[in-house]
Parts: sequence; C-alpha cells; structure tokens
Amino acid sequence: MQPSKTDDELVDLLDVILRDGAVLRADVIISVADIPLVGLKLTAALAGMETMTDYGLFEEWDTERRAAATARRQYGHRENRRLESATRPDQ
Repeated sequence: MQPSKTDDELVDLLDVILRDGAVLRADVIISVADIPLVGLKLTAALAGMETMTDYGLFEEWDTERRAAATARRQYGHRENRRLESATRPDQ
C-alpha cells in the first residue's frame, strides 16, 4: 500500500495559514574567529489581509485603500463621463 497525496491537505493548510496566520522568526549572528560581527533579527508574518488588519498590521495601508476605493466609487462615474467626452471624436 502506497501513501496517497491529495490536494485537500494543501488547501486545508492554506486555509489555516490565511485564517490564523503564521509568524516566522530568525536570529542570525555572523561571526569570524568566534567574534560576533553582525547580528540580524528577522520576523515575517504570513496571513490573509483580514487577519493582518485584525492584529493591527497594515492598518494604514488598509485605510488608504478603502478611502481610495470609496473616492473612485463616488467620483469615478463623473470622471469617466468627462474622459469619454474628451476622447470622443466630434460628431
């Protein structure tokens, strides 16, 4: 009997990561002759945007995007009509 692999496991893993998120942390110290020269502290967060904003990450980006989308909806129709009339050849 051979193990079988289905795509369901990958979909479940992605669902959990996007819903709950994952944080990866790494500390790196570069040294020569046992003398530490450079230290790196790396942190990466991986999650869906809704989860990120729930945890307070990308709040400013989310606010700017929502404001831009609202402005496009409010003023986009008027702007589209003006552009169409400007690019339309005279009849």
